[in-house]
Amino acid sequence: MRDTQGAQDASEAARDAEPVAPAPAAPEPAALAPAARLLPALAAVYRAQLSRARVARVPLLFVATFQSVGIMILMRGVVDGGAGDEARAVVAGSAVLVVAFVALNLLAQYFGQLRAGGLDHYATLPVPAPAVVLGTAAAYASFTVPGVAATAVIGALLYQLPLGGLWLVLAVVPLAGAALAGLGAALGLLAPRPELATLAGQLGMSAALLLGVLPAGRLPEPLRWTRELLPSSYGVDALAEMFEPVPDVGLVAAHLGVCGAVGVASLALATWAYRRATRA
Repeated sequence: MRDTQGAQDASEAARDAEPVAPAPAAPEPAALAPAARLLPALAAVYRAQLSRARVARVPLLFVATFQSVGIMILMRGVVDGGAGDEARAVVAGSAVLVVAFVALNLLAQYFGQLRAGGLDHYATLPVPAPAVVLGTAAAYASFTVPGVAATAVIGALLYQLPLGGLWLVLAVVPLAGAALAGLGAALGLLAPRPELATLAGQLGMSAALLLGVLPAGRLPEPLRWTRELLPSSYGVDALAEMFEPVPDVGLVAAHLGVCGAVGVASLALATWAYRRATRA
């Protein structure tokens, strides 16, 4: 008995002496995905927004183009054709109005709705804020190229203007589009409610219609000063200058330079507004 008890005590001591296996460590939390680089993220957002615009915005682009062509037809009853200042202003203003309708009005509505619901999804993605704003603005602006080109060609034929300078549409659309798209995005992101964003976009498009299509020489003096504050008016003036028999290239470059500078400022404002909205 004494030997049996001793054996049991030795066995228990051996078990106590065995090293205890450590408990499995808790899994480390998954690391957040690193932020994507600006250019690849910008290209991805641009492609996604352009595909979305092709599906959802084609009828609206048709409406914008039809609206601009209708304005030119109505103005043809009071403005003579030929190389006059009035005819050039009407055609150039109507062409840029397509950009204002899509890049300013629709983008203000889009970001206003996104701010009301859906912006949190973008905030969780590893996409830089400038890529979201720039990619969306670029998609909406480039989406207007067919409408602007069609409006300019129809207007030139209707008002008997030369067609040789219409290649400038390829410069006017991205520069004026950037300025108006940045402004539209900022209005949508800063508006406290989607309804106010829609209202702001509509008012901006109305300003582009009133101050862009009507000849500047026919406007009262206060409205002429207000016109200088409208980014799209510089694109209108640049395109109108190209309808001259001998356009002033330096003046065209100056107008486009102002459009580009305003575009950089407005897109920077929209980026700041996006960051502010995602932090709210």
